Amino acid sequence: MNFRLQLAQAVEVAQDTLMSITEPVAEGVNVWELAVKGGWIMLVLLLLSVVGVYIFFERFSTLRKALKRNPLFMERINDNILDGDVKSAVNYCRNENTPVSRVIEKGLKNFDLSARAIKETVNNYANLEISELEKGLPILSTIAAVAPMIGFLGTVTGMVQAFWQMANAGNNIDVSLLSGGIYEAMITTVGGLIVGIVAIFAYNYLVTMVDKVQNDVEAQMITFMQIVHNKKETSK
Repeated sequence: MNFRLQLAQAVEVAQDTLMSITEPVAEGVNVWELAVKGGWIMLVLLLLSVVGVYIFFERFSTLRKALKRNPLFMERINDNILDGDVKSAVNYCRNENTPVSRVIEKGLKNFDLSARAIKETVNNYANLEISELEKGLPILSTIAAVAPMIGFLGTVTGMVQAFWQMANAGNNIDVSLLSGGIYEAMITTVGGLIVGIVAIFAYNYLVTMVDKVQNDVEAQMITFMQIVHNKKETSK
């Protein structure tokens, strides 16, 4: 999935999310109109939602590929190692091109070292692979935390503006002047909460996928190290 397609999907989903709340909540009241009246705060929230949706789709696509597992992978590696054909095992790992295969490939390239050194190598590279998979997740977590606060900021500034208009109205105070400003200001809090709630669910879902990949990598590393130990023992 290329960058343009991912960005287009992010914008489309963000628009769908906003449109889902544009239905009239009461007669004569349209949330979309209120969102427009929310001012620049709503533009910031829209930008955050687009960024968040893009990160989700990009990471989801990457993690879904990383979770694809070849059940015969370690069996093939074991056969190549037992045959003493480490080069074929390395080429096989390159063709697989998954987090697991890249970690195992690093171990195979250092197969002449001791078993302990190989273990340290694969452990270090596994940490790098997991860190690469977590790219973008801190930004998504930040959006989940900041969006409600930005929405609340819009509400506070809107309330200040409403009371300022009320104060300047003097004796000609109109209740609609205050109430109109208040419900227009509150829409930013609603927008911030929507963006934040969606972002936190997306973040936790991606974290769960990363954990699954990490568990798979660790399980395959254990199997690989058992193969290495067996080969080292038989070679003595």
